[in-house]
Amino acid sequence: MQSDDTPDTLVRSQQQRPPSLTPLALDDQLAFLLRRAHQHLTSLFQQMMTVSQLTAPQYNALLRLREQGRVSQNQLGRLIDMDPATTQGVVTRLVQRGLIERVPDEVDRRRVQLTLTESGHQTMLEAMVVGQDIQERALADFNEQERAELLRLLGKLTR
Repeated sequence: MQSDDTPDTLVRSQQQRPPSLTPLALDDQLAFLLRRAHQHLTSLFQQMMTVSQLTAPQYNALLRLREQGRVSQNQLGRLIDMDPATTQGVVTRLVQRGLIERVPDEVDRRRVQLTLTESGHQTMLEAMVVGQDIQERALADFNEQERAELLRLLGKLTR
């Protein structure tokens, strides 16, 4: 605080700042809003993803494998922003359920890659319908332009 700054002048100066420069209330904090949105989506996921019995990390892993084809476990973890220990647990459970399998790399037989099994493909066909329903329900109050803009901005934020 400078010598001529009193609490009254600080309040007045904060009130005169553009909104983007004022201290944010908790309900205007990006991290708080993103956490609340995440909690809402997680709750929807848990309520709605009952047929396939997948957790959100398992769903993300299977969906990414469906998109990518064969990948290493390390690569899968990077593709879904998951640490190695968590990736190991998710992969182990999906292998135990018969949804993915470990197969030798086609170029370097010493390496192992992950791929969806037939059961994994079938599970994902069902789960993707539910995943779309979850997204539709979460974005029900948004028009098409707002949905596209929200996804674009979140994509920009996470790059």
